[in-house]
Amino acid sequence: MPKDKVLETAIAVAREMTAGSAPVSAALTRQLLWRMAGAPSPLDAHHADSKAIFYRGQSGDVYEGVMSFLEKRSATYPNTVSEDLPDIF
Repeated sequence: MPKDKVLETAIAVAREMTAGSAPVSAALTRQLLWRMAGAPSPLDAHHADSKAIFYRGQSGDVYEGVMSFLEKRSATYPNTVSEDLPDIF
């Protein structure tokens, strides 16, 4: 692959991988990546990740994600980053 196409291709792949993701889940994933990159122990990241999974598993986004999959339609996630982002740290 030509060097001048690497960034463009990486962005396209990232967009394809995240299309249809719940905004709150994407924001939480970004927080986990940034905050846990310098964590003193992998156990710290494990605890934060476990909290994130627990809280997101109880959200309205989960129900919508499952129903949209079963009904073969695009999801319309009810949760918003400004209102529903859990504080796991």
